[in-house]
Formats: sequence, C-alpha cells, structure tokens
Amino acid sequence: MDYSLFTVTLLIGTGFIAGIINTLAGGGSNLTLPALMVMGMPADIANATNRVGVFLQNVSATVGFRKAKKLDTVDILPVMIPSLLGGVVGAFAASYAPETWLKPLLLTAMIGMTVIMIVRPTLIAPPEGTVPFKVTEKPSAWIALFIAGIYGGFVQAGVGFILIAALAGTLRYDLVRTNALKMVCTLGFTALALGVFIWNDQILWVPGLILASGTMLGSYLAVKMAIKANPNHLKWFLFIMTVCGSAAALLTD
Repeated sequence: MDYSLFTVTLLIGTGFIAGIINTLAGGGSNLTLPALMVMGMPADIANATNRVGVFLQNVSATVGFRKAKKLDTVDILPVMIPSLLGGVVGAFAASYAPETWLKPLLLTAMIGMTVIMIVRPTLIAPPEGTVPFKVTEKPSAWIALFIAGIYGGFVQAGVGFILIAALAGTLRYDLVRTNALKMVCTLGFTALALGVFIWNDQILWVPGLILASGTMLGSYLAVKMAIKANPNHLKWFLFIMTVCGSAAALLTD
C-alpha cells in the first residue's frame, strides 16, 4: 500500500471535506471512497475501510451537537432501534452481495433525493416552528428509519440524505436537530457495520485512521457552522450536495 505524501494528504484533505459534508448534509463518502480506491483498494475493501473515518467523524459530531444542546437525547433510543436493525441487515448484505450492486443503489438514492428536493423541498426542510412528532406517533417513521439503516449498513455513501428524509420528512425535525440525530443513527449502524467488516477482515486500518483524522476535524468544524447557520442556507447547502451526490453517482465507474 502506497503511503506517499500525496496519498496521505489526499486522505486527510478529502476526509476533512467529507466530514463537513456528512455533518451538514450527506454524500461525503462520494469523495472518500474514490480516494481510498486511488490507493489500489477494491470497492468492497474501500467500502469497509471508509467506515473507520465515518465512525470517528460521527463520534466527534455527536459530542459537538450534544454540547450545543441541539441533540434531543430523549428521542435517541426510539430513533436508533429501527435504524440499527436495518444496519445489521445492510452490513451483512454488503459483505456478501456482488460489488456491482453498489453503484445502482447509490444512484437510485441520490436521484430520488434530488427529485424530492425539487418537487417537495418542505418535506426535508420543515417550516420554522414546526413541532416534531415522536416515533410512536408516526409508524411510517419506523419503516423509513429501518430502510435508512439497511442502506447505511450496505453502502455508506449518501446515507445522510436518506436519514434526513426519514427524520425531517416523517418526524418533522428542523435541519439542525435532524443532522444531530442523523449523526447518532449513523454512529450506531456504522458501529455494527464495522463489527461485520472486522469479522470478515475487510478493513485496512492505517489508511482508515489517516482518513479519520480528517473526517473528525471536518465534523468538529461543521457542528459549529450548523449551529450558527441560517436555516435557508442549510437547506440550499443540502440541495447542492444532493445534486453533487447524484452527479458523482452517475460519473463514477
């Protein structure tokens, strides 16, 4: 494995940008997965190794949102249960499914989210003052979070968009609190996915930890940005990242 100045800088730099993108929207793995593959990793190994950076990035962001009192801790368990169950299913599917399944799944998710953002933007960006529902009040939220967990366990790229659609779309959280709960959910099923990938010896730890140093720094900065940002700016950032994610899915070989 090549650990030249170029590849180390590439991993840290893309990790930093991905940490910001993943915390404020989603799709940062569209940067980190190609960066890992530049080092010669096959898609399945890159997909597994990428989870190291994602896991530590989520730890950093979760702590940041909690300190800023933007994480609704009462809702964590009800939101995490369905996403974790889905994550187990998705992680096992990722370990045994053909690599050729990754791109179509990613492409479908990205284009679907882009269409939602254009046709019904209020679905993922509720008006200010909207009172969120509890999971127990919205059975559809349980189903949406379970599906998000399956997707996140299977392929990390773009899972933030799926979780935003589930949390803001069904439970009507504002984007800041949606992002906070999104990071907790991602942390949970990424931990499960890591366990599966470790069991199958699919993780390369050195590049994974180098990448993680960048993602943690990016997520730390992004939490501060999210708290201070205008809600409309967050909405437009999310839209732009969704379009970029769709383009990346289309152009990736």
